[in-house]
Amino acid sequence: MILFLTSSPIGIYRSEEPLDYSGFNPANGMVEELHRFWVKDARCILISAFPDDHETNDRMRNDFEEIIRDTGLSISCLDLCDTRNGRGRADALHSYDFVILGGGHVPTENAFFKEIGLAERFRGYQGIVMGISAGTMNSARMVYAQPELPGEATDPAYQRFIPGLALTEYNLLPHYNAVKNDRLDGMRLMEDITCGDSFGHTFYAITDGSYLFQTDEGAQIRGEAYMIRDGKIRQICSYGDICPLPV
Repeated sequence: MILFLTSSPIGIYRSEEPLDYSGFNPANGMVEELHRFWVKDARCILISAFPDDHETNDRMRNDFEEIIRDTGLSISCLDLCDTRNGRGRADALHSYDFVILGGGHVPTENAFFKEIGLAERFRGYQGIVMGISAGTMNSARMVYAQPELPGEATDPAYQRFIPGLALTEYNLLPHYNAVKNDRLDGMRLMEDITCGDSFGHTFYAITDGSYLFQTDEGAQIRGEAYMIRDGKIRQICSYGDICPLPV
């Protein structure tokens, strides 16, 4: 399995600045690596993080087909997986060459993945997987569901650690460039909430354009990234750099 676990592969979160590229973001060599592993006329599937929002999902599917083609990658289909066909599409997972795990609300997406038995379907999968934001977070064996919505940080029933797809052992936090100064429920998202949860855990906060690249030979972060562990944040990688991760 080849993993591209991204923050955002197509733009900058919360930014209205126009893009200077079409297709997937070429920063930090991602497009080059996609071309290296891509198969001709790939069968692709987009698994939604908003499984009940069928209208949005249809638009997203159309957008991603255009993005893939604009990247110069040949495809034979881009199917969509949501509540209209979830179990059947999950059962056929191994027939696809490229899987996109969409972005959205982590617990909502996580619950849908469990409903369709996605973690089990991924066993033995040999294709390419691209995680986007929540999809990246839910790829971990044990997901850190960083509080996001009002009330989640103060709700004692909110589960911050939940089982994921087990595609990687690493916990990534997306959009660090945009959310690093956010406040939630009267607290600083990173310093008060996330750092507090990092004792005994390691999180990797990545900016848009950065990603974790993982093959059977190991994992590395490419681009700007920060390690959060035992209450401290420190930068471990810069734009254009490669940071191998410990096994």
